[in-house]
Amino acid sequence: MKPFSLIIILILFFKLLNAQETLAPQSISESFMNRPSDKKLMLGLYGHVDYTQPLNDSLRKNGKLDVTRLVLLMNYKFSDKLEFFSEVEFEHVKELWVEQAFMQYRFNDAFMLRGGLMIIPMGIVNEYHEPTTYNGVKRPSIDTRIVPTTWREIGVGAAGNLSAASLKYQLYIVNGFNGYDGTARLGGPNGFRSGRQRGAESYISSPNLSAKLDFYGISGLNVGLAGYFGNTQSTLYNNLPKENESLQARADSSVVNMMMLGLDARYSIGGLELRGQYILNSVSNSAAYNGFTGKDLGSRLNGWYAEAAYNLLHKTSHSATPLILFARLEKYNLHAATENGMVKNKAYNMTEITTGLGFKISEGAVIKTDIQLTRQEGVKKFGSSFNAGIGVNF
Repeated sequence: MKPFSLIIILILFFKLLNAQETLAPQSISESFMNRPSDKKLMLGLYGHVDYTQPLNDSLRKNGKLDVTRLVLLMNYKFSDKLEFFSEVEFEHVKELWVEQAFMQYRFNDAFMLRGGLMIIPMGIVNEYHEPTTYNGVKRPSIDTRIVPTTWREIGVGAAGNLSAASLKYQLYIVNGFNGYDGTARLGGPNGFRSGRQRGAESYISSPNLSAKLDFYGISGLNVGLAGYFGNTQSTLYNNLPKENESLQARADSSVVNMMMLGLDARYSIGGLELRGQYILNSVSNSAAYNGFTGKDLGSRLNGWYAEAAYNLLHKTSHSATPLILFARLEKYNLHAATENGMVKNKAYNMTEITTGLGFKISEGAVIKTDIQLTRQEGVKKFGSSFNAGIGVNF
């Protein structure tokens, strides 16, 4: 936590020296929706192709090449107030998913109603997940292991920009994770990731609340505070006799209650960019869930990272095509706490160091390369891998 705290302190110090008006940050869906009103239909695309080569002193390892994702964006403006936004994603060439599909009615900038399949606003990368928006070939592990990026669910809610207060808010009621549908979906090295319903014949046994508040009132600085509260879902509640206490208790054992909190900060000045994030997921009823399902879900999952990046071409005539050197320190633990005497799995407590270069050839096109070091608790030596990739966003 100390490096993340240091990032916050440095950001606040720099901001005292450089306070001025700034604009609210926009996700790709918001930037599409804020286009000129004379354009009814707008298309876009983002994607990346990656190469990963494990490095080992004693063993030969095959590398992995992958078209990780290719996403088509489609937005239609029915009127100045009513719009529809969608993303259709191909993952690893062979999987097809709908990543977003929601309607928005804009009363004004401060109040908009949304309904459909929407991104859960938690952390940085879950909302800003295009390959040109983050450093490194791979997304930070916190944003896959704890925040299950890209995390989206079906729901309804409100969003808006309170420009006078330099605040942007989002508030949604959504369906929760699929915790049990005859198969236990939670636990293991990916936490809640396998429980994402992703709008694919989703079901709901109890609604969940998702909210985020972003402050952008100081130039170059954005600070976000997010929360997600509710129960996971279970098919055991379907057709359950309301007076049958035994079946009710069995169904209750197949769900957990979660409270996920996220704090993130991004700051840029000149060629320097700092960012950091802390995520905490507090889980209750995990002992009953693990006893019923045989899984190993922790009662607390948390993680943080701190990252610094600098454009090496900032003060040259090539500053419009940045060459970004970055380094990120990341720690996360899926067994930060466990219930009922469960032994903590040291393999779930990880430290990662990633450093590399990103060259933005043009607006919306990037070449990336990095070295990633990973180590689990109790192991002295870091494992290492070399990553390279290309990313586009237009």
